[in-house]
Amino acid sequence: MNLKRTAALLIAGAVLANVAFLWLGSVFNYPDVLKEPTTEILQLFTENQPAVIAGFVTLALASAVLGFVAVGVGRLSNDRAMRWAVPVGVGAAVVQVVGLLRWPLLVPGFATDAASGDPASAAAAVDSFETAHRILGNLIGETFGYLLTAAWTMLVVIALGKAFAGRWFVVLGATSSILVLLGVLSPFDVPGVDLANFVGYILWSLWLLSFAGVLLRRDRRGAVEVTDDEARQTAKSR
Repeated sequence: MNLKRTAALLIAGAVLANVAFLWLGSVFNYPDVLKEPTTEILQLFTENQPAVIAGFVTLALASAVLGFVAVGVGRLSNDRAMRWAVPVGVGAAVVQVVGLLRWPLLVPGFATDAASGDPASAAAAVDSFETAHRILGNLIGETFGYLLTAAWTMLVVIALGKAFAGRWFVVLGATSSILVLLGVLSPFDVPGVDLANFVGYILWSLWLLSFAGVLLRRDRRGAVEVTDDEARQTAKSR
């Protein structure tokens, strides 16, 4: 098992996701823009289309990376919970990629039609955008994304436990997963849910980066142990 590679993927996924999120917030007022009327969303998308597409492609890439993370992390334990964690983590990556790629693949066409002079085409584009947003965005990308991401995190925490890195690893992972899971209530406009979900993803990013740090320390410790063993073998041969 390559601990360095898994650690690098953990870092890349966390960094890419946060950079993309901050970028989209600055050029597209994301995610608050999604609460605006559809015509305003499409207009703002058109005004900043290259930058917005770049942001969502980066966010989708970050989600895809976390699918590989699930596979790498799955090799850390043979626990039953970890065997469940691998397909759950890959599933979390897939549904988020599917939800996010609607922005570069579908929305440009909707935005063009919505801005056309044909009222019928504009109305159809608005309806199509809202359908894609509801099914690919709210249901698949967000609801299943929150659910599977939270489940993967909790399964990893259960499989590795306190023995892996200490109580903080369990507490941080479990807390972030619960807060991320609360995002499934967002469509119901439950007060405080969006803020809790946002805080959850911040804590989850910190957990991923800390996870990477633990793996890198283990990799260095393993290298030192190998070097010490080689030195002892050399001394015996003399």
